[in-house]
Amino acid sequence: MRRIAAALGTIAAAATLALAVPASAYAAHGVLVVNGTAYGEPRGCYESDRWPLSVGNHTDSRVYVFDGAHCSGSVIEYVMPGTQTVSEFGNSVYID
Repeated sequence: MRRIAAALGTIAAAATLALAVPASAYAAHGVLVVNGTAYGEPRGCYESDRWPLSVGNHTDSRVYVFDGAHCSGSVIEYVMPGTQTVSEFGNSVYID
């Protein structure tokens, strides 16, 4: 009886994991262009070593422009999908 219960518990746990959709696997669809460098299916933080910071958002997600390196500091601008901007004080961008 214990073996059957253990087997059913294992099957239930495996089914739960198989049906779960991990949020961390999601990336924006499209291309993010940061100072002329294109990133396909972007996700996370992208830095720049040049100013002004030029951002072209050709994705389906909002891009956040930060005034600090490594996506730190304050969000100083948003770049909506299908738009672009030049940010004089931007240092890095983040996209979900």
